Formats: sequence, structure tokens, C-alpha cells
Amino acid sequence: MSLPVLDAIQQLALQASEPVMSFDLVNMWRTMGPFAKFIAMVLAVMSVWSLGVAVERLVTYARATSASRRYAADLAQLLPASKFQEAVDLARSKAFARGYLPKVLGLALDEYKRGLEALANKGPRDVGDFDIVAAVNRAIDRSSLRTITDLRRGLGSLATIGSTAPFVGLLGTVAGIITAFQAMAATGSGGLGSVSAGIAEALVTTAFGLLVAIPAVMFFNYFTNRVEEIQVDVTDSTNELMDFFIKEGRS
Repeated sequence: MSLPVLDAIQQLALQASEPVMSFDLVNMWRTMGPFAKFIAMVLAVMSVWSLGVAVERLVTYARATSASRRYAADLAQLLPASKFQEAVDLARSKAFARGYLPKVLGLALDEYKRGLEALANKGPRDVGDFDIVAAVNRAIDRSSLRTITDLRRGLGSLATIGSTAPFVGLLGTVAGIITAFQAMAATGSGGLGSVSAGIAEALVTTAFGLLVAIPAVMFFNYFTNRVEEIQVDVTDSTNELMDFFIKEGRS
């Protein structure tokens, strides 16, 4: 046999004897170092947390919007009849407890009702007349601030995960690349083929970090827009209620 044929046969034999590197996730997890596995577990926790916050906020906003719409429809029937106590009781009921409009408008109606009673009945510590509209405005400011703050609960964690997850994955990648080059230096082998497997395993953490960060950022932007829409709805509703209070009893 000629020499080129023998060289080809030897190369085929060497290739057949070399183990085939598997790049599936299970094999990569088995070959990853302890630090890379720790980074992957941290990213997994961050992913579960962000998804849990997203699901909880979706359910919360859906229930709050539904309860607020139903309360606004009922309030439109109670206000013209000056049934303020019924409107306050309705806002405090279990059916409307999750709505943002019942929390804000209910407190405003209660403050207005108690203000009317205070003006009509003077007590032993009476300090004279007061501006009932200003008192209701202060009540609206307090309740609106608490309600919007409660609606923003959990969004900070989504922003944190979305901004830090890529860097956490990059930390695992850098550590994996360092390990791969250390192994190449220890064995004395060179070339891209000797470190390609280690680099591929190291890049898994970067990909995982991006996979965690992208949904977190998308959910954060979506929920931020929802809260802004709710805030506009609350402002419009409270302004309409104040206009009703100012014009009440006047032809």
C-alpha cells in the first residue's frame, strides 16, 4: 500500500479512537466545575423568583382592575342619591377589597361623610369650621400613595434580576474560561481544539443569564406601564369625585 493511503488509514483510526464530545446540557452539567454549577443554581433561583413575581403581579392587576370597574359602576348609582355610607361599606366589602379604586375612593367618601357630620355637630373640642374639600384631598393623597406603592411591590426585584443576571452569567463564563486555560497549561496541549469544549461549557452560563434577564426586563416594562395606566385612572376618578363634592347640592 502506498504511503498516502497508510496515512489516511491511520488518521481514520485515530479519529475513531477519540471520544466524541457531547454538547448536550446534561453532559455539560456533569463536566462543569463547582463554581459554574453554583452560578447556574443562582441563575435558576433568580429565574424562578422573577417568574413567580410576574405571575403574582398578573393575577393581582387583573383582580384589581375587575374590582375597580365593578365598584365604579356601582358608585355611579349611589352618588346621585347621596348614599355615601352605602358607598363606603361597599368599598370595604370583601368583594371589592382587591380593587384600587375602592381603596382610594372609599377613603375619600368616608372622609367627606365624616367631614359633613363634623360641620353639622360641634363637639367639646371644636376648633371652628374647616375646609372639607382640602381634608378630602389630603385623604386622597394618602390613600393614592399607599395604593400605588402596593401595586409596585415586586417590580424592584424584576429590575434587579433583569440588570444583574447577564453579569452573573458572565462571571460564570469568565471562571470557566480561566479553568479551561489552566487545564491547557497543565496538560501542555495547545490549539483551539483542546479548549473548545471548556469554552463551550463556560458560555452556557452566559446564555442562561440572558435567558433569565430578557423575560425579567420585559415583565418589568410591562408592569411599569400597567401601574402608570392605573395611576392615571385613579387620578381621573378622584378628580371626578372632587368635582361632584364641590358641586353637590347646587343647582
